[in-house]
Amino acid sequence: MSAKVEPPTDLELRAVLGSAGVWWSAPSRSVTGPGGRRFDFGAFERVLIGDLIPFIDTNYRTLADQPHRAMAGLSMGGMQTRGITLANLDKFSHIGIFSGGSMALTNITDMPAFQEKVKMVFVSYGSRENGAAGKASVEALKQAGVNSVFYESPNTAHEWLTWRRSLYQFAPLLFKN
Repeated sequence: MSAKVEPPTDLELRAVLGSAGVWWSAPSRSVTGPGGRRFDFGAFERVLIGDLIPFIDTNYRTLADQPHRAMAGLSMGGMQTRGITLANLDKFSHIGIFSGGSMALTNITDMPAFQEKVKMVFVSYGSRENGAAGKASVEALKQAGVNSVFYESPNTAHEWLTWRRSLYQFAPLLFKN
């Protein structure tokens, strides 16, 4: 007989994160999103880099180094992925952005370091989304010598099927180099 475990409430999650100090001591790392809106993902970045990755590497069988670590996100998580990976090239070698913007040449401040450390950038959209900028960014990255892939999910929009197909295309490309 097993006891049913209930997921934590929003209040419980805020209490845990608040007691960890992430609301108050996170560095500011804001990115510009759709319509010029600014988003600050500093708290999430601090937990991811300082707590979550070390926890996973301690408690699971991983190859705990940059060449064997990828980060991907969908929608706003794609924007988080872009901002966090660009600021932490020493942590991630493969980057996946699913319906969450793209990786433009102007986002990369140190192209030689980026080319050395990042083995692949993957950008995807549904065919019913506006992915033209993402496709153009991937082409520009390729021209700059960055291994980049653009995928367009047929007949889908900003939805789970797009992201499921994106992950299906992204996963086999990881850690080949």
